[in-house]
Amino acid sequence: LLAFHYSFHFVTFVICERYIPCAVATILIRVKKIIITMSTSNDIVIGVLSLQGAFAEHQECIERSTGCKTVQVRKAEQLRNIDGIIFPGGESTAMGLIGTVDGMWPELKKFVQSGKPTWGTCAGMILLAERCIGASAVIENGQSLIGGLDILVCRNYFGSQISSFEMNTPAPPGSEDGGDYSGVFIRAPAILTAGSDIEVLGRVVATPCRQAAVVLRELEAKIAAGEDVVMMGVVDALERKVGEGIKYVEVKRDSSSNVVGSEYDEQEEKKDPTPAEIEKIELPGAADGTNAREVICAARKNNILITAFHPELTEDYRWHRYFHKMVVEAKAGN
Repeated sequence: LLAFHYSFHFVTFVICERYIPCAVATILIRVKKIIITMSTSNDIVIGVLSLQGAFAEHQECIERSTGCKTVQVRKAEQLRNIDGIIFPGGESTAMGLIGTVDGMWPELKKFVQSGKPTWGTCAGMILLAERCIGASAVIENGQSLIGGLDILVCRNYFGSQISSFEMNTPAPPGSEDGGDYSGVFIRAPAILTAGSDIEVLGRVVATPCRQAAVVLRELEAKIAAGEDVVMMGVVDALERKVGEGIKYVEVKRDSSSNVVGSEYDEQEEKKDPTPAEIEKIELPGAADGTNAREVICAARKNNILITAFHPELTEDYRWHRYFHKMVVEAKAGN
C-alpha cells in the first residue's frame, strides 16, 4: 500500500502539472489523501493512561469503533511508541499522586506539548486545565495538573457519585446527523471559563451542586477582590447553629447584585481595574433565583480535546471516532 502511495504521488504530480484540467486534478489529489489516511490509520497506536480510572472501557470503545490498536500506558517510556493518548475518567487526585511519585507527570507534559493528540474525559479533563477550583482539601497544593488549556475547571460541579445522570449534549463536529449525544456525568467537572484560543464544542445549562455553589461563591468573592485564582480547594458548605442542627448553606443569585450571596452585596467605591478585570476573567452568570449556569462540557485546542462526560460508558462511539480522526490526521501531517 505504501509503495502504491509513493508511485501514485509521483504520477499524480506529473499528470496534474501537464495534462489534466484543474477539476480532475483536484479529484486525484483527494483520492491520494484517502490512500494516505488508509495507510496511516493501519499504523496508528493510541495509548490510554492507566494509572487509575476507566482505561479499559476507552480501549474497548476505540478498538471496536475504529479497529485501531491501543495500549495501556503506565510508564514514561511507553509514550515514545504511541501516536495519541487518552486521559480517562476516574479520580484526578489519585492520578496526580501516582504520576508525581513515579516521575510520569513531566513526561506527560512533554507529550501534550509535543503536539500529539491528547483527549481528557472527566478527571482527564481536569488534568489538562491550567486552573482548578474545588480541589481536594486533603492533598498538599490541592491538585496536580498537567495543563495545556487556558480553562478554569470546577471539580464535582454536577454533584457526588450518587448524583450521576445522563444529559443530552452536542454531538462532536461532523457527526451532528446522528442527533444529540447522551453524555454520562459522574462526579463530573465543568468548565467555567475558557481562553480565546479554545474552541468550544459543547455547552449545557446546569445548576451546580450545593458544595460547588459554595465554592463558586467564594471564587467570585476572590475575583471581585482582585485575586488571580489558579488553584482553590473545597469550601465548607455546612452551617452549624446552636439549636438548629446542621444544614447546607443556601446559595442563590441575588438579582440586584453581580456577586452571588448577601455577604458580598455591599457596594464599594470605584477602584482601578484589578488584574482579574484586566484578564477579563468572567464566570458564567447564575440565573436569578436558581443559580443555574451555562457551562462548557466539551472543547478543543489544536491537538487537545476535552469532554466533561464519559463517552466510554456508552455505545455511541462518535467521540472516539472523532479523536481517532484527530490522531490519523496528525500522523499524516494534515
